[in-house]
Amino acid sequence: MNALRVRSAVSPLRRPFLAQPVVLPLVDDVVATNRPEEPMHCLRPATITATAREFVTAFPGVTMYAVKCNPEPAVLRALRAGGVSHFDCASINEVTLVRQMFPDAAIHFMHPVKARGAIREAWARHGVRDFVVDSAEELAKLGQEIAATAIDGDLGVIVRLALPKGGARLDLSGKFGAASDDAATLLRDARPHAARLGVSFHVGSQCLDPLAWRRALAVAGQVIHAAGVPVEIVDVGGGFPVAYPDVEPPPLGAFLAEIESGFEALGLPAAQLWAEPGRALVAGGASVVVQVQRRRGDALYVNDGVYGSLADAGTLGFRYPARLIPSDDRRESAAKHGFSLFGPTCDSADAMHGPFILPADVTDGDWIEIGQLGAYGGCFRTAFNGFDRARIVEVRDLPLQHARPAEPVPMAA
Repeated sequence: MNALRVRSAVSPLRRPFLAQPVVLPLVDDVVATNRPEEPMHCLRPATITATAREFVTAFPGVTMYAVKCNPEPAVLRALRAGGVSHFDCASINEVTLVRQMFPDAAIHFMHPVKARGAIREAWARHGVRDFVVDSAEELAKLGQEIAATAIDGDLGVIVRLALPKGGARLDLSGKFGAASDDAATLLRDARPHAARLGVSFHVGSQCLDPLAWRRALAVAGQVIHAAGVPVEIVDVGGGFPVAYPDVEPPPLGAFLAEIESGFEALGLPAAQLWAEPGRALVAGGASVVVQVQRRRGDALYVNDGVYGSLADAGTLGFRYPARLIPSDDRRESAAKHGFSLFGPTCDSADAMHGPFILPADVTDGDWIEIGQLGAYGGCFRTAFNGFDRARIVEVRDLPLQHARPAEPVPMAA
């Protein structure tokens, strides 16, 4: 059977699933058979499942997947197979998707600012019981919207803390989070109404510094002490980094060691530790195959770009691993070259400078597979200029980006 499916932006709730073959195909075989002229997202469910299992096993608490990172149902199924049963949702559509797929999943509404209707629907229709707030207004809104139905005494309130600007690739300190004094007040005000009370923070996306979590936990401890009320949850957020061609982060264990040490220093033996990984679970689990439509010197015009799956390769300048899939039977050049890419839209800002390292003989009609796009590569798609179509296929290939092997240890004389 043909494993390809059409994908228009991100609309996972509106299309049926096709049964996948027992043995998933290889990317090269799908390209050879279909010769796609639209971007083709290649999901690697085995990679996602293995990565999720590693994180869930290693993390000393509850692992929540941040659905915003990639809401593709095939990705969610692979995560569930890896042991993820808690989901961090930021909208009622994400809540609905997860509940449709996994009726017994634990869903946590982790956006600090929510529509009133979304609160009501999440609580009454989907059984969501945990909500994040970062202001007195949001806490009052939460109480007003669930007061009439909060009869089971099972409300969970998590107060999100503001952190100072850090060194993460994507700083998240400016939009959400309560200052320490305000957060302490929120904890005191929420305590009488909450069956579970907690604090949360986010050190920033793609954070390479394990000590960032220890520092943030120290801030959380100061707020909890100032509030003077017991808490049951400490949520260390996401931000766990992954490897890219120009980035090799410390191993996961380095981050978890700082988190465990910082959590123990809080002296909260009855509290539960939560985390909200997104990128760390799914980045290596997808790639996109694009086709070269024109070569102009060192620039390649391709059929996907910053208004599609390569948004982070544009303004943010993320580099991704890439490989050539020739459109004919030639043997690709051994010489490598750094190329920039132009996307398909008429906007000159639709450019990705890379460099993308490819064989020097890449030409019109060839395909390029770009890896590490399981995180945000699918959900950022727009319909600008009508370039909103893409194909999606599940494959059995390994990720394009692999962890750097450990340095050899010299033998003692």
